[in-house]
Amino acid sequence: MPSEEIKLAPTARAATIRTVLVVDDSRLQRRILASSLKKWGFEVVEAESGERAMEICTAELPDLVLSDWMMPGMSGLDFCRGFRALPHEGYGYFILLTSKSEKNEIAQGLDAGADDFLTKPVNSDELRARISAGARILGMQRELSEKNRLISDTLDQLQGAYDKIDKDLIQAKKIQESLVPELTRRFGASRVSLLLKPCGHIGGDLVGMFAPGPDHVGFYNIDVSGHGITSAMMTAKLGGYLSSRYFDENLAMIRRAEGLYDLRPPDEVAAMLNERLLADGGIEEYFTMAYATADLRSGAVQLVQAGHPHPLVLRRDGRTEFAGEGGAPIGLLPGLPYSQFDLSMAPGDRLLLYSDGFTECRLRNGKMLEPEGLIDLARNCASDQSGQEFLDDLFWQLTQVMSMEHGMEDDVSATLFEFGGL
Repeated sequence: MPSEEIKLAPTARAATIRTVLVVDDSRLQRRILASSLKKWGFEVVEAESGERAMEICTAELPDLVLSDWMMPGMSGLDFCRGFRALPHEGYGYFILLTSKSEKNEIAQGLDAGADDFLTKPVNSDELRARISAGARILGMQRELSEKNRLISDTLDQLQGAYDKIDKDLIQAKKIQESLVPELTRRFGASRVSLLLKPCGHIGGDLVGMFAPGPDHVGFYNIDVSGHGITSAMMTAKLGGYLSSRYFDENLAMIRRAEGLYDLRPPDEVAAMLNERLLADGGIEEYFTMAYATADLRSGAVQLVQAGHPHPLVLRRDGRTEFAGEGGAPIGLLPGLPYSQFDLSMAPGDRLLLYSDGFTECRLRNGKMLEPEGLIDLARNCASDQSGQEFLDDLFWQLTQVMSMEHGMEDDVSATLFEFGGL
């Protein structure tokens, strides 16, 4: 038989058994085994006892161990247990040499960690066959370990990338929150309150308000198509177009003499936003919007509904009604006409603009909330609540009926205008 190393297929050369530790208290038996192993190309290390074998293995783990079972002092069985307890990352194949053939004794060896057995006196062909079988097992084990290492390294890299993205998203959330600097604001006896609950770190909904003077206020609710970073970037752009701080940059404002401003009619604002969005190349997103202006003296409200859910009017006497006739979303086609409609509000009336994150929320029965369900949520809110408390309770009511399995699948937002009169 030619002298060569016992190895796996050429593609698994890393699994080659190179070092063999022979453990036997008989010097003659060690020499016989070592002679055959060296002819086959192995590097052989000898130990005359289990204790000496443990010292050798502690320093460097061999690929294969051939150990006699019956030895004075530490037996082969005890050595096998100690061998398996060593804190090495690799795996050593362990063959017990024994004259024992009883099933219960073989079970003891397997329980101690032995991989295979050879009956003494050892047959050379059988020894080589058992070593070849061990080489195949070691090859599979080392291949698996390498794959696990690659998976672990890849997971570490993915975790690092995720941590960086998560850090960026947290910062993006702070930037997006800065677009809504105040959640509630009084305008004399009236008030505008805002709710913004993204379904992730960042979202595609936007709410806001601005007032050029003490007698008029503009407020809106916007829902950008899609989710995630792209939608959030679009809300940042829209926040600039409808800035509550820099009126010169606000498309909804008209500059008058001596630094004074007026509010544009809502239909003009929708048309301007549509043309501005389509003029920006490379943008495929569109958005829906409900935008209103209110005369804080008379309660007259002008509204435009651009693909957004119908605004909900909550009258002081408990009556509810949906307003508007729909309209096309903004950013789909150039030159689309937008029409506005009027509402008359009395002191104590409230106007709710909201995103479809409310009405399309999936309930526990699998159905959607729908507009009628929104009315029920509003009625379930405490009668003495107003402003931010009302919106927070409205959202809490939503969480109590939404599907626990699906949770929030879309951003939830709302703008509440409460008319107090003069």
